Amino acid sequence: MITRRHFIRSVGALSALGVSSAAYGVGVEPVLRLRVTRYHPKPRQWPADFPLKIAVIADIHACDPWMSLERIEGIVDRTNALNADLIVLLGDYVAGLHQVTRIIPSSEWARVLAGLKAPLGVHAVMGNHDYWDDKTVQRIGQGPTVAHRALEAAGIPVYENDVVRLTKDGRPFWLAGLGDQLAFLPARRFRSTGRVGADDLTATLAKVTDDAPIILLAHEPNIAPRVPARVALQLSGHTHGGQVRLLGWSPAVPPQHGLRLAYGHVRLKCDVIISGGLGCSIMPLRFGVPPEIVEVTLGRTASVVS
Repeated sequence: MITRRHFIRSVGALSALGVSSAAYGVGVEPVLRLRVTRYHPKPRQWPADFPLKIAVIADIHACDPWMSLERIEGIVDRTNALNADLIVLLGDYVAGLHQVTRIIPSSEWARVLAGLKAPLGVHAVMGNHDYWDDKTVQRIGQGPTVAHRALEAAGIPVYENDVVRLTKDGRPFWLAGLGDQLAFLPARRFRSTGRVGADDLTATLAKVTDDAPIILLAHEPNIAPRVPARVALQLSGHTHGGQVRLLGWSPAVPPQHGLRLAYGHVRLKCDVIISGGLGCSIMPLRFGVPPEIVEVTLGRTASVVS
């Protein structure tokens, strides 16, 4: 997780590069650059002759001026142009910044995301900011959040410790969506729920009823060491790739479990792909980790990164 202390440390490292670099990190990279990053993992649990293309959108953090509705429309168009079999949304739709001119209501950004189209549908999970922003959910200790309801009203199903069985060309696979692992703020978590997260990995995977391969959607990547080998692929966001990344180093993301679950493709019991996301949190700054849509291709030859 990106913490304020670690983020300030990373900004200090960036400041050493000079004012012009900082200006680039605020005004250019987070706003004007958008790339598609492509991965072709080969999980042993996924049949090599079963091609599937997934488009991944994470950490939009909708707000003016940093992530306007117009920018989200551009992301939707670019994602649709990938012609993926399915599209997954990995949480943190609401703003994660105080330095904004307008908080975009969930109903507005959800209507734009409703423009996403894929043969096997668009599927979503929630992120920590979606929970933290919802005062009612924080008070009562359970969802659904405002963001959850907005997406479902726009026709996009949201999974909280739930699964769906999908089929492509007669071949089934499971999509499992985990509840957020950091759902409840420290001031509320013990008063309302006695727990930190809304996640239940064991109960989620128990809903899988056959041996078809599983793709897990989990906003935070830190669950990865606990994910069993039964899962072929975990898709996560949350870290923003550190938001500041210098020569492959993300000072804003501390090591977890002896690993750097900050960005990219990691192999544990299952393959894990961590998106750098699209928006900004804590500060409207990105450096060395441009906003990205991730394309994951399973079961066919593809280039790794573009």
